[in-house]
Amino acid sequence: MTKRVLLTGHRGYIGSVMAPRFIEAGYDVVGLDTDYYGECTLVPDTIAVPNIPKDIRAIEIGDLEGFDAVVHLAALSNDPIGKLNREWTEEINYLASVRLAELAKEAGVLRFIFSSSCIMYGTSELSVVDERCPLDPKTEYALSKVKSEQAISKLAGEGFSPTFLRNGTVYGVSPRMRFDTVFNNLIGSAIATGKVILYSDGTPWRPVVHIEDIVRSFMAVLEAPVSAIHNEAFNNGCDFLNRQIIELAEIAVKTVPGSSLEIRSAPDADQRTYRANFSKFARTFPDFQFKWRAEEGAVDLYEKLKVIGLAFDQFNGPHFTRLKWLNHLRSSARLDPQLRWHSVGAKA
Repeated sequence: MTKRVLLTGHRGYIGSVMAPRFIEAGYDVVGLDTDYYGECTLVPDTIAVPNIPKDIRAIEIGDLEGFDAVVHLAALSNDPIGKLNREWTEEINYLASVRLAELAKEAGVLRFIFSSSCIMYGTSELSVVDERCPLDPKTEYALSKVKSEQAISKLAGEGFSPTFLRNGTVYGVSPRMRFDTVFNNLIGSAIATGKVILYSDGTPWRPVVHIEDIVRSFMAVLEAPVSAIHNEAFNNGCDFLNRQIIELAEIAVKTVPGSSLEIRSAPDADQRTYRANFSKFARTFPDFQFKWRAEEGAVDLYEKLKVIGLAFDQFNGPHFTRLKWLNHLRSSARLDPQLRWHSVGAKA
């Protein structure tokens, strides 16, 4: 069993859920994060995670020595950031990821699990997309995932085994919450405003995956024989998770009492659509079950957000929308034009 794990991005949306779960499962976890979102905490962290406070672009081989595996989550995490400045996404998501893999290989790290995305399939004309389908990235974020997968795959060999998990659209409550992912946004809006607003016609498809299932799937890959996952890409989810946006909106309205649905179709709305085929993951991990359907996940989201009393200012403010928060850090001169902290004190 892989025991010592370096988890990059452990203070992010997925990482702040994944790190405690891994520790609870018996892994020796060290996090590495520049901590852009340290002030963006919606619910308390449950476990203090040993960490290396460092920008992923500044990592050195010494940071990687002694680990059995790297789980690489750290990235600028959505399309609007890529639209604002493509160089940030190129440098952080692609170039730094490849350098991390190169250093991990040099340091003797056997397993390298790369958090990728189904978004790389773009606006697919195919009814269902699997890992053999052409990749058609429509955004800088999606392109960064494609280029990273391709470059890191070439490093595979004896003693270095990368695996690529192409996540669906993740949702669920996290200490470093995000309301800029589709299902979190729909449920959050229903609670905070009483309305669920769609700016498309709702027909695009998304595979929506609960954050707890994502954590469990990464753990399953860590525990799998290397021969089963060596240099392989997996759509990370289950076939029943494919839902149309309109379905998700209707589930949100049904889940949150007193909320209503409003459709404001706009010509420039996001029309990316893909139904992912998850049969490869199911064949490789026959005992693994994705537990959360959208209906149960919506209830889980609603109940947890209701307990904390989600307010409009929280939902609509900068803390839980990644682009808004980075712009806040930049406008307050805490981050420089390359998204590096001006000083250690700038983080405080």
